[in-house]
Amino acid sequence: MEPIYLDYNATTPVDPRVAEAILPYLVGGLASGFGNPSSSHAYGRRAYLAVEEARSQVARILSCDAAEIVFTGAGSEADNLAIVGVAEVYRERGNHLITSQIEHPAVLNTCRYLEHRGYRVTYLPVDGECRVQVADVARAITPETILITVMHSNNETGTLQPIAEISTLARSRGILVHTDAAQSVGKLPTRVDDLGVDLLTMVGHKLYAPKGIGALYVRSGVRLEPLIHGAGHESGRRAGTENVPSIVGLGKACEIALSSLLKEGERLGALRDRLTRKLASSVPGLARNGHPSEHLPNTVNVSFPGVDGEELLAATPSVAASTGSACHAGRTEPSAVLMAMGLSRERALGAVRLSVGRFTTEAEVDQAAEALVASWRSLVERRS
Repeated sequence: MEPIYLDYNATTPVDPRVAEAILPYLVGGLASGFGNPSSSHAYGRRAYLAVEEARSQVARILSCDAAEIVFTGAGSEADNLAIVGVAEVYRERGNHLITSQIEHPAVLNTCRYLEHRGYRVTYLPVDGECRVQVADVARAITPETILITVMHSNNETGTLQPIAEISTLARSRGILVHTDAAQSVGKLPTRVDDLGVDLLTMVGHKLYAPKGIGALYVRSGVRLEPLIHGAGHESGRRAGTENVPSIVGLGKACEIALSSLLKEGERLGALRDRLTRKLASSVPGLARNGHPSEHLPNTVNVSFPGVDGEELLAATPSVAASTGSACHAGRTEPSAVLMAMGLSRERALGAVRLSVGRFTTEAEVDQAAEALVASWRSLVERRS
């Protein structure tokens, strides 16, 4: 039997409805949508219309104008385009950026790259529940601050950040705000006007679309320096012939997610809570990491006492999960996110991230909990 998949924050399987929507743009003869969207003939026109329909589908889940959506090759590219693109254009205003210590490497390493180019970056701490404090943001702002980039939801703990409050503060100072919402889009409402952001990153493979496709929301009037130079694709913001099949897939994935956003969020929350209760009732001393209420509906990060999380998962081959973000998988060092929260090294090393998704069932949650508990007991007994 295949392992029970509880690692939806790492990636999601492509929804069959998404795959069906993609197929005409991936295979087929002259009647398919294989054309170049920049071509003026009928084949190009079919591809162009498909891209623009997908742009509208993405815009609807964010409640923005379609013209504000830029398709990219990944979420990491979208983060880079937002951060470097703003830094380059607005450097005459200042050279200071603000971010947090718990960001995805696509943000942290981009900020470090800018530091090597003469920019200054403030890396804000988080509290014990993995939240950035708005007061810390306010204290970090200087007359040279041009961008604040803080993720909407943390990929390891699921904790939501106070993006709307940060945006209100930033707007009062004339500072742009970017948020990486890769883990949030499709799981809970991410309307850009409610969040107040100027730029927002999303990615297909967290949303039941293919890997290798992302999108960046860019509020009208915000200027960006392109990372990829060439022809005038994406309104001059990202050169390169469009990846039509994957763009179509991202659009369809957004349409599906939006159609059942609140209902599916409730279902995922119930599954997550069921899993958490079953683990807590059988593992004395189990500790939950992250904010108790401000979090993604599908994610729980828990520390098993007396064992290493990697060791626990290795002893439980029937469950596919993670000890942190996929970008850090396999490392023996504790999660940088959990350490930033002030957790002890032992508790951080004992952490496991469990994330449910669209195809998770109650039976799978129950079986996974039983398997993890059995492995934990075996490991503890072996050490005693």
